This record gives sequence, structure tokens and C-alpha cells, in this order.
Amino acid sequence: MKRVVVTGLGVVSCVGNDVASFWQALTAGTSGIAPVAGFDASNLAVRIAGEVKDFRFDARLGKRMHRFAQFAYDAAEQALREAGIDAGDMEGPGPRAERVGVCIGSGIGGEPFLEQQYEKFLAKGPGRFHPLTVPIIIPNMASAMVAIQHNFSGPNLCIATACATGNHSIGTSLDLIRLGRADVMIAGGSESTMSAFTLDGYHQLRTLSTRNDDPQRASRPFSRDRDGFVLAEGAGVMVLESLTHAKRRGAEILAEVAGYGVNADAHHLTAPHPQGLGAVRAMRLALEDARLNPEDVGYINAHGTSTPLNDAMETEAIKQVWGEHAAAVPVSSIKSMVGHSLGAAAGLEAVASVLALHSGAIPPTINLDDPDPELDLDYVPHTAREVPLQAVLSNSFAFGGHNAVVAFRKFT
Repeated sequence: MKRVVVTGLGVVSCVGNDVASFWQALTAGTSGIAPVAGFDASNLAVRIAGEVKDFRFDARLGKRMHRFAQFAYDAAEQALREAGIDAGDMEGPGPRAERVGVCIGSGIGGEPFLEQQYEKFLAKGPGRFHPLTVPIIIPNMASAMVAIQHNFSGPNLCIATACATGNHSIGTSLDLIRLGRADVMIAGGSESTMSAFTLDGYHQLRTLSTRNDDPQRASRPFSRDRDGFVLAEGAGVMVLESLTHAKRRGAEILAEVAGYGVNADAHHLTAPHPQGLGAVRAMRLALEDARLNPEDVGYINAHGTSTPLNDAMETEAIKQVWGEHAAAVPVSSIKSMVGHSLGAAAGLEAVASVLALHSGAIPPTINLDDPDPELDLDYVPHTAREVPLQAVLSNSFAFGGHNAVVAFRKFT
């Protein structure tokens, strides 16, 4: 089986719009949650979010792209630069255009733009709204625009599995490279659904924290008084390529994508399986694919949403997989700092997992001042921890029961 490695990373997030600032914020335990600034949320029950700040994008190109696609494009550019892949030079030892693919998913796509244009349609009638509305809002345009601008003509996909989107995109890219359908894949997730309608929609599901007066402490995974996640936006993207290809062109290797576990709860629209059966099996599948034993894993990047159901389920699932060793493996949730960016969440968390493996630092779970006594794992509270790591697992469990777990290993 072909080995697949990570050679580039890119990030847009509420704590930083590049990998360095993102990682500095995470290891410092800095929250990016704040009162909503992008629209008027004054009449909403939830008025806090993890909005991306100070994002700049090419105005000409941006006219054809919604914010979620702009985030994806920018993160992909960062990852390609770090990987040393020049889209304008496909000769020599570098990749051929037809062997480079893109799989950047989005859970919802450009829904806020659709809202704006529908209001114009209702007010002014047919033919009076943006003529590119359809291609701007559809989720596959993130992958499409990266390919179009760079002439990448390999496999081009968009996966939309809610919170598991990023991991499914990375896992699918892993499979495509293993199968020989591509040498290089740009993979991850992107999302920007910041609007009053979306915020209120998630609130009606009773999934969001209502701690409007204390935004930076609102997301508190594994805490006794956790009351929901904080909606966020962003993008997390990585360049994957076959080990043979990376070595041939002399690329720096950040980590190996060792394994992938994917399945479904087949249980409920929004709630996880109460015994975590799907999560247990997904983690075991990832470990089996990576040829890892549970005790080989030095860190689990948790889905860790800060909802009562998810945090309890994930804790129980980890206990079932790790058994007596469960208490010894560090587990943390970066959602305590960056909120829950839906289709982008797993992409950001995968980037954080690779950075943890590469640097030997585990980002903390902040706001864990009052731990839930029923949840008794090592959640790395408050401050980052320096630990030599050989393997990391990144969990994602989504609405609809979509489960995706990716295993990363230190490259040797």
C-alpha cells in the first residue's frame, strides 16, 4: 500500500489567518470567540461566534466566490506554498497537472449569499439578483476554484458531511492517492455560514451556547455546565502526496497520514448513538488501517463540541477503545478556543493534529474550570503540554451520524 504524507498546511480561523498565528494562539490557550460583528445579532438569543477577522482577499477574484470559497482558496495557497508546489511549473520533478486533485468540502456552502439574493428576488422580482448566484453558493466551488486557478485537472470533489467534512475529505484523498488516481491532493474543509438565519437555526436545535456575556468562556468542552457549541467559520487545508512523489521532488515531510476510519451511526438526525458504537468502530477502523495499537497513540484531538451529548459519548467511546489505557492518553478539544466551524472544523483540527505531532506540543482544552465528574479522562486543561508524540488521532462525529477518524504518524 502506498504511503501518503503531508507536505503543506494552510489555515484561516478566528484566532489567525495563517498556520503560525493559528498555532501560537492554540498553544497559548487563546480564544477567538467574541460578540458577533459581521451582522446585527441584537435581537437573537445567541449573539456570539468565532468570526474570522482581518481577512483580505483579491477583489477581482473574490467577485465570483463566496467567503467560504475564499477561505478555502487562501488556505490552499498557504499549503501549496509550504509544500513547494508551483502551479505555474508542472515540469521537472514537480507534479503534473492531471495528477493533482482537490477535495475541499463544505457542509453548507454559500448559504448567507443565497439569503441576500433571495431577499432581492422577493423585493424586486425575477432577473434582479446576482446572475452568478447558483455557482457562487454551491459547496463544490471551493474545490473548483482552486483547480481552475491552478489548472489542477486531477480528481476534483466536494464532500458535505456536516462536522465530519474535513476528515472525510482527507480520508478520501488518502484513498485516491493509495489507489493511484492522483499523486497530490489538496484536502480539507471550509465554511462561512455567518448570518442571523443560520445562528438562529442552530439555536432552535438547542445546540448553541447562550453565554453571550462571557464569549471567550462560552465553549467549554467536558465541563459540568457546558451548554452547547459556539458557531464559527474558517478553513483548514493540507497538501497530501504519495511518499514516492514527495521524496522525488525533495519535499519537506511534516507527517504521515497513516489511517482512516469511516462509518455511520445510522441512528438519529442530530444525536450521536448513546453508546457511541459508530465512534468506537470508526476509531478502531482508523487504528487498524494505520496498523497502530491504541497505546501507540499519544494524543487524541477530540471532536469535543461542548454539548452534553457529544462530550459524554466521545469520552465513553474512547474508554471502550483504549480500555485501561484510556486515562493515560491526553485528549483535548481546540473547539474550546476556535468554536465549531462545521464543515471546516475537522480540517482545522487535522492541521492542529499535524502541528502537535510535528512540534511535540498538545493544545489545551481551555475553560475546563469545573470538570464534569462523569467525564474523567485527561483533557489537557488550561495550558498546552509538551509531549513527544509518535501518533495522533483526530475525531469527527457529525449530524446524521457521519463518523470520520484520521490517524497521523510521525514520519520516519
